[in-house]
Amino acid sequence: MSKKTKAAIVLTVLTSSVYLSGCGLLGGGEKAKIDPPADMSYLEEGEKVDGVKENSEGEVTSSTSTEETDASESAESVMTELYLIDSNGYVVSQTLALPKTESIAKQALEYLVADGPVQNMLPNGFRAVLPAGTEVSVNIKDGTAVADFSSEFQNYQPEDEKKILESVTWTLTQFESVKKVELRVNGYELTEMPVNGTPITQETLSRKVGINNDTSGIADLTDTHPVTVYFVSQNGDNTYYVPVTKRVSNKTDNKVEAVVQQLIDGPGPQKNLLSDFTGVALLDEPSVKDGQVTLNFNEGVYGSFEEKIVSEHFMNSLVLSLTEQEGIESVAVMVNGEAELVNEKGETLSEPVTRPENVNAISF
Repeated sequence: MSKKTKAAIVLTVLTSSVYLSGCGLLGGGEKAKIDPPADMSYLEEGEKVDGVKENSEGEVTSSTSTEETDASESAESVMTELYLIDSNGYVVSQTLALPKTESIAKQALEYLVADGPVQNMLPNGFRAVLPAGTEVSVNIKDGTAVADFSSEFQNYQPEDEKKILESVTWTLTQFESVKKVELRVNGYELTEMPVNGTPITQETLSRKVGINNDTSGIADLTDTHPVTVYFVSQNGDNTYYVPVTKRVSNKTDNKVEAVVQQLIDGPGPQKNLLSDFTGVALLDEPSVKDGQVTLNFNEGVYGSFEEKIVSEHFMNSLVLSLTEQEGIESVAVMVNGEAELVNEKGETLSEPVTRPENVNAISF
């Protein structure tokens, strides 16, 4: 990092993030500044779902205090990530307010079923992942979520096979108590998917397998490791962030720099994804201390160069991508060693950026 650096400014994604056609790009923010409505349960820092715990039968449940229950017993809901399929075929998280229930994990999978309870909540261009009529139970023990489906689970199109694996895995692993997933049909464990025969292993059903995997240009996968970065997609007026898992060389020493480079390289042609990293370059090696990464960029980060405004999509993609890395909790950004940055609203940015509580939150 440059010795003449004054002070790193850190940017914050707030609950007041842009909303287009009822869909928020990023939900959540600093709870000290923005209090959630009384009828909505938001996530605590570092948690995946507010009030989530396991009951004695291994189900993920939600809980509220007696005071909260008395205040709004019938209207409470939990912001839950559902990994759905968009119009371009990408598996994308959409965060919706689902009714409170004794088994949040089971409910999350039920909301992945076509023609099920999610049908009237789907954003434009999105569809559910699991075949219509599929029934499910979920049991969680020792970090593994066992998802047991009815026979209807097998009635999917071949091209959806890997998308189903990614969707179910990423939906269930949003809960802190779930590290990996096991699939069953009518009580029998699956070792391969029933239509195209995709092998299922412990690695297959954890986040290590990635999502929307892009291996283009990679000759030898064994000499690489995955990193997940976020690009922008649009469907009409609906703008949202798409996770894409790319491969980087095992010889890469600085994982943070590798993530930034993937963002700079962009999604590639014919991917139907957008990036605000054109012309962006790192001027110094990233610095990581106490969970905070500090980055010094050139002026390419400015969405408006004359006014020196930091692009919202640039910042959101950067924070989402870097906080996918273990140990990264916040992101500080400088331009040419300086910290005088403003957002697209003309506001001076001075608060630390952490990963937003709700990604692609849907507002009704």
